[in-house]
Formats: sequence, structure tokens, C-alpha cells
Amino acid sequence: MNTITPFHLAIPCRDVAEATAFYRDVLGCSLGRSSDDWIDLNLFGHQLVCHLDPSLGHTGQVTLVHSDVDAHAVPIPHFGVVLRMTDWNQLAARLKDYGIQFMIEPYVRFKGRAGEQATMFFKDPSGNALEFKAFKDLSRLFATD
Repeated sequence: MNTITPFHLAIPCRDVAEATAFYRDVLGCSLGRSSDDWIDLNLFGHQLVCHLDPSLGHTGQVTLVHSDVDAHAVPIPHFGVVLRMTDWNQLAARLKDYGIQFMIEPYVRFKGRAGEQATMFFKDPSGNALEFKAFKDLSRLFATD
């Protein structure tokens, strides 16, 4: 198996302070470098950068479309991290405690199949869709039926 290295992802935000508060306080990310226009965040070991996008305005949201997966409207685009099941459960509980409105509530999809996974979808304040998932057996990440 290959050694996994951190990914780098840059996304738009409507307000850097708002994004910082969400990713730091709600998701538990630690902060890295920053300026008035962007912030680096440690998203479960990966580098996430929120860049100010003035076109979003103060109340604007990123535009999403949806794709049907397991009878749910999955937002596109979306990103997230595959977590260990214990970490996924802790994050789901943390998000519920913060009153996060889920686009797709935490649940297990593809039950009994090769791709069985716990998943949940929600948005950050700028409307970026996030999915966090976990596999009972991580070696099944790319398995097919």
C-alpha cells in the first residue's frame, strides 16, 4: 500500500473570520499561516486553504448541483476526509452538539456491500459542501461488489 501524503485544497469563502471560526471551533482544525484574504487550516492532517471570494458577498453561497447516490441528493462539488469510525462518530456527535444542519444526516450507506460506509454531508458558512465518511474496514475503500 502506498504511503498517503496530505492533500492541499483551496476553496472560496465569503468571510475569512467566519471560515476560521467554523473550521477551528466546529471542526476542530488548527490554524496555520494567514492573511486578511486567506487562512491555512489543518483539516485532519490535510492542508485546507480558505480564500476570500468577494463575488460571494457577505451572505453569498457557493453554487452546488446534486447527484443521486443511494437515494440521496449528494451535493456536487464536495470534499472531506475519510476518518476512522471512532473519529467519524465523535465528529458526528460534535456537529450535532453545534446544531449543524445536515444536508444528509449521518448514516451508513451501501449496507452489506463492498462499499459500506458511514457518511454525512453538511455545508460550511460559505456553502461549500463537506462529506466525512468512515469504513468499518478501511481496506475496502476502493472495493467493488
